[in-house]
Amino acid sequence: MRKFCFFSLVFALVSTAPIAGAEDYEYRTIRDPRSLTAEQSRQAEANYQRYCSLCHGADRQGYVNDHAPSLRSKSLFRSGVPHEVLRPIQYGRDGTAMGGYLDEIGGPLTLDETWDLTYWLFWQADTDRVRITKELVKGDAARGAALYAENCTDCHGAGGEGVNAPALGNPSALSHNSDEFIRYAIREGRDGTPMEPWKDRLSSNDIDNLTAFLRSRASGWEQSKVVLRDVPTPDQYVINGQGADPEFDLQDGLYVSAADLLAAMEDKKRMVLLDTRVTSVWQRVHIEGAVPMPYYSDFDAIVGDLPKDVQIVAYCSCPRAAADDVVRRLRRRGFTRTATLYEGIFGWMNMGYPVINGKSE
Repeated sequence: MRKFCFFSLVFALVSTAPIAGAEDYEYRTIRDPRSLTAEQSRQAEANYQRYCSLCHGADRQGYVNDHAPSLRSKSLFRSGVPHEVLRPIQYGRDGTAMGGYLDEIGGPLTLDETWDLTYWLFWQADTDRVRITKELVKGDAARGAALYAENCTDCHGAGGEGVNAPALGNPSALSHNSDEFIRYAIREGRDGTPMEPWKDRLSSNDIDNLTAFLRSRASGWEQSKVVLRDVPTPDQYVINGQGADPEFDLQDGLYVSAADLLAAMEDKKRMVLLDTRVTSVWQRVHIEGAVPMPYYSDFDAIVGDLPKDVQIVAYCSCPRAAADDVVRRLRRRGFTRTATLYEGIFGWMNMGYPVINGKSE
């Protein structure tokens, strides 16, 4: 309950000077969220390094893997604490490499730990918060579509899927982010990243139009509740236990192609498939027979469950960063029959290869 008590506070509003170029906007700073104890901060930092640094960077700089955004951008934390930062940590971003880390959906963190990590990130950003309303932005989505096509597709993709920047048409992001949060990001940009502020390049009306268009990208998307599958036990790790061993021609001594892996599976070759993403996304979709073994696992504790005489293929969605990390760690522990799926699971699915979808209701 202590994590929710701050909703009962009456925030003190402190006037700030109008933002340059914002002729009809005046954002106001609000009271900071609660502080963390020394132990909470220590644990939150350890959790960040273990679970987040692979993609977001050890210094929170972002764009280390899979276009993961900067988590030290002051503009993000001015407008995004708590929920716009908390919810993606807890529930992930469907269709991206960002999985949900909340234990209720198969992740490794408790509810308290996700809140502590959110607040730790805020305090590391060293900035004030601004009051972001929950009101809907009224704009012309059709005009916004033209603006998006003209200004945003190179980085965010024609369908908001993300090219070298975060996916903007993501249904889980749009369900968690308020219109005002989206508008603030467009206006102010994300300092320390390629995302520049647009407040001096677009009128306030056009920023509203662009916001309305992005909000419209959520139309028609349906969220379903995932029913958690049972995680395989060690006696279930090997698929096709009576089959022959595959003989892969590994690129750079490390990578197996999706086509070669599919052929080996169709030929009932004996293998272990490791899904190295956070377990919550394994719950949603995975290659049949794959074992959830996240990149942050304690491999010293689990290597005894893995056979050294069986071909192990690891995959992730980065498309290779997490799997590469797992394979390197296994090789340091004496596992020689190891490989990374080159295309990752998104490439695998885009090629039309089969996956097991998570149970839902």
